[in-house]
Amino acid sequence: MLFYASTYADLNQAAKDKIIILPLGAIEQHGPHLSVSTDTDIVTQVAQQIEKILPEVVLLCPTLPFGSSHHHLSFGGTISIAPELYTQVLIDLINSLVISGFKKIILLNGHGGNITPAKQALAVLSKRFDVSHQPTIALATYWEVGGKAFAGEPPMQSSALSHACEYETSMMLHLFADKVWMDRVERAQRPESNGYIPWEDDEPYRGVTVFKQTEFISSNGSSGEPQLGTAEKGKHLVDHAVKALVTFIESFKNWPLSERLQV
Repeated sequence: MLFYASTYADLNQAAKDKIIILPLGAIEQHGPHLSVSTDTDIVTQVAQQIEKILPEVVLLCPTLPFGSSHHHLSFGGTISIAPELYTQVLIDLINSLVISGFKKIILLNGHGGNITPAKQALAVLSKRFDVSHQPTIALATYWEVGGKAFAGEPPMQSSALSHACEYETSMMLHLFADKVWMDRVERAQRPESNGYIPWEDDEPYRGVTVFKQTEFISSNGSSGEPQLGTAEKGKHLVDHAVKALVTFIESFKNWPLSERLQV
């Protein structure tokens, strides 16, 4: 079911049993070879495939196309909402859905920069609504839910999804080949590994986080090994993401609504 193609009466009825999905994208530079719409394009396609598989379960919102991407601004081609404002935008959007009666809400994320401000929004919303409305609001980032397929499992040749990398390049070749310019692919210069910080997503998380603007960690705005991207790999990745998310959503729909357990 599509939110934008429904009347308010239909949506009020859907609030009783549908899982509402709000995809989160970004408009930002993706190196010299990918469209700035990459994150929005991929997450929208994944969300639409999920809705087609689960039309009686899912109520799909329009994708929020702009994300928290200030770290990419120096390269140009980026339209960004600052992290603190992005948190507030999500709070207001989800507030609208909760007040409208929706109990189960999934933020389907397609951009790494959205994760931290989105988690902060969930913390604020939990404080605001847990007692009064008892919603269950989940943040699901497609490549994290996708698991090993996005973490070096064959046929992928690089260790993990990063940015404008083998993974994103492959998915765009599969979904939107006209927005990919493989003749412009250039492996970026990146900082040397220090054993703790995964500049290339090639180090496991070891409890240390450092955040840097993109111009300090990439010479051309990309990362990973974009020259290894293929449409066949992209189909493999998209299929795995959709399958994993459908499995999650089918579980999520059966989660009991939150009950206060304090004695």
